[in-house]
Amino acid sequence: MQAMIQKWGNSQGIRIPKAFLEALGMAENDLVELHRVDDNIMITKVKEKKELTLENIFKDYDGEYVAEEFDWGSPVGKEVR
Repeated sequence: MQAMIQKWGNSQGIRIPKAFLEALGMAENDLVELHRVDDNIMITKVKEKKELTLENIFKDYDGEYVAEEFDWGSPVGKEVR
């Protein structure tokens, strides 16, 4: 498939056929990243970040927790002992 680079305002752009985007799982208004690889342009869809919820945070938690003491070293300032 070929496309022509055309003036688009103060920039240049190419048109990507809808069928081509659909085959790649992309659609209008998707956020993409552009990468230069040697003399080529690579376009990749930005993956949506999942909402950070307690359910997502603890989904792999098996319920076991063993508390352990951690040595932060000697006091170096006016820490309360």
